[in-house]
Amino acid sequence: MTEREKMLAGMMYDCGDAELISMWHKAKDLVRGYNNTASDDLAEKDRILTELLGGRGKNLWITPPFFVDYGKNIFFGENCEVNMNCTFLDDNIIRVGDNALIAPNVQIYTAFHPVRAAERHAERDEGFSFCVTQTAPVTIGNDVWIGGGAVILPGVSIGDRAVIGAGSVVTGDIPPDTLAYGNPCRAVRKI
Repeated sequence: MTEREKMLAGMMYDCGDAELISMWHKAKDLVRGYNNTASDDLAEKDRILTELLGGRGKNLWITPPFFVDYGKNIFFGENCEVNMNCTFLDDNIIRVGDNALIAPNVQIYTAFHPVRAAERHAERDEGFSFCVTQTAPVTIGNDVWIGGGAVILPGVSIGDRAVIGAGSVVTGDIPPDTLAYGNPCRAVRKI
């Protein structure tokens, strides 16, 4: 099993693997190009997003700057908006449904490391020693609004039509049709 296959399966993997590093550098170059493209050059932005992302529906608007790990593990539905300065660590799948609104400074993480320090570091003969990593996918339903500065942790699912308050740290699943906020984020009421 390759390190990439382990990564997507949620197993411990070495993110310093040559294939993953190559994918990472390619994504960083594409994102740099996207972030530096003229604001009104929609054709170039579309070209870059087509190469960067795993898939997307019609009418995706991402305001730069935008940051990813690999890009290829991110999938958007139709009519989605991602505001400026968002970070998607897509070491596993990030799936965003239709009509999602993602406010500025939102961070979506799929990667995490062992809690025990002795388990975090891979032995390497040369070069930088990356931490051993695991992943879990993130799923965001249709018509979800994620407020500014929210942090979505690995393995979280957010149900359709949910609203996540600004500054929330989402550590567990949020049911559909729910207003949720806080640290940790909790369902406050049905909407």
